[in-house]
Amino acid sequence: MITTALTLLLVLIGLSVPVGAALGVLGLILDPLYSMLPLTGALGEISWGTSNEFLLVAIPLFIMLGEILLRSGMAERMYNAMSLWLSWLPGGLMHANIGASALFAATSGSSVATAATVGTVALPQIKKQGYNEPLFLGSLAAGGTLGILIPPSINLVIYGVLTNTSVPKLYLAGIIPGLGMALLFMLAIAAACMVKPKWGGTKIRASWGQRFASLVHLIPPLGIFLLVVGSIYAGIATPTEAAALGVVGALILAAFSGRMSVNMIKEVLEGTMKATAMIMLIVLGSAFLNFVMAATGLTNALTDAITGLGVSPMVMLLIIVVFYLVLGCFMETLSMMITTIPIVAPIMIALGFDPVWLGIAIIILVEVALITPPVGLNLFVVQSLRKNGSMNDVMIGSLPFVIMLLAMVGLLAVFPDLALWLPRLFG
Repeated sequence: MITTALTLLLVLIGLSVPVGAALGVLGLILDPLYSMLPLTGALGEISWGTSNEFLLVAIPLFIMLGEILLRSGMAERMYNAMSLWLSWLPGGLMHANIGASALFAATSGSSVATAATVGTVALPQIKKQGYNEPLFLGSLAAGGTLGILIPPSINLVIYGVLTNTSVPKLYLAGIIPGLGMALLFMLAIAAACMVKPKWGGTKIRASWGQRFASLVHLIPPLGIFLLVVGSIYAGIATPTEAAALGVVGALILAAFSGRMSVNMIKEVLEGTMKATAMIMLIVLGSAFLNFVMAATGLTNALTDAITGLGVSPMVMLLIIVVFYLVLGCFMETLSMMITTIPIVAPIMIALGFDPVWLGIAIIILVEVALITPPVGLNLFVVQSLRKNGSMNDVMIGSLPFVIMLLAMVGLLAVFPDLALWLPRLFG
């Protein structure tokens, strides 16, 4: 049964069937094969129950927040400010790519939005300043991954819904590892450019006066971050309500900047609806597939097969790491999370892993999937922004950052308080 399900899923994905549809179709195929009763009768109730989850309303709101920041020009001004402060480091503007991605991630909650926004602003600098193209492209793809770890994060909301884990605690747990990932990415860039100085491009010189003057452009995204995250921990708003506050704040900032227009609002709504529709198709398809798997005993069979291995918790963690690395080569990140977490989380929690810590570890492994071929979503996002060039450039440039992501998983395993200290402090 397990082999049949996995084979059918890979075939559907190999036929370029959209992942959300592939998951739903797989559920429809497994139903008559392994169930004595027709399970499709529950499809309407499952769809309604899943889409009626209040916490999921945060998803379109966070997507809209990122769209407003992009369309209003705040993201471009933020990047230019970051470039003045970080371009003196070995690697120049590649550090601005990471810094701007981290700051944008703290407002948008989306890896795709982060990679697309920062990439749109930064790509012209490759030829202009003479950077090593693969490494520069890799820094954009890797920087985008911070969007699903640094709060507020759409993927952490999904994990919280799937495992009934506190989203505010997950947000607190993601702060230190998220900033740590940004530092590790910058360390990889600096090391590469110290070995190969030509890769770092032409130095951009700026006076201290210019740097301090640019700080005004960092205030809007930081203000949005404090509004969203601060309202949650002050007990004023739930994550969904905080996302709505962020949208209102972003609209006010866009109006004050003079970039608000009917056309901008139209583009924001179109972008939000497209991204939300894609995500909800995956959520609904996965919900039905998980229901079919549970009803036919596939989930229990898979769980028993894994727990029957009788390995230690750390060996199981290593198995899970390899599992996500392999799966990330075939599946899009959100569908991978929704399909696997209902199976993986109960096993790992039963072995003694903290659910909050586990959420951060899984998110980092999902980040790896964002920048590994052949379906790494951020690789395609960055490549789509280029006018020419091979996809291989983006893949090769992302390799150092894949190593840094795996190093972060190792650090979390050795020092779990990197994720658990803040939730314990404010819990």
